[in-house]
Amino acid sequence: YGVPPWQVVGSSGETEFRYWDSSPTLVKLPDLLFFDDGPGKAEGINHYIGRQPIFAFGNSIGDQEMLEWTANCKSLCFMGLVHHDDAKREYAYGPNSDVGRFPIELMEHALANGWNVVSMKEDWAQIFAWGKPESPVQPEPASETELNR
Repeated sequence: YGVPPWQVVGSSGETEFRYWDSSPTLVKLPDLLFFDDGPGKAEGINHYIGRQPIFAFGNSIGDQEMLEWTANCKSLCFMGLVHHDDAKREYAYGPNSDVGRFPIELMEHALANGWNVVSMKEDWAQIFAWGKPESPVQPEPASETELNR
């Protein structure tokens, strides 16, 4: 995708300098340095990039701390969430999903703090390149049932 390595952040393991057969070597250890979820996402960005984001996008509760840190910027900043709420065309994240939990509290926090929330169900005419575009949908307020999926 053309993203330089110094702008890539993810879960990382500890390493240790050792001599192996008289050669200096870095050995990967079984311990985590950062787990790229929750607070670890913001910590990893700070560790690897060394700057507070001014633009951040997420799609689950694991991105909340990164988005909160971005929102604390000193100038203009953008916080966005993709709500995976289209089980028919993709996969719906809910409060108890096996992947990408998206509880109602995250939606409420995002809306209360002016974050941009994009609904895959309501805002995307086409999700995959091989999918059939659908006519635009007029957005309606989400029901409590939809938000809790």
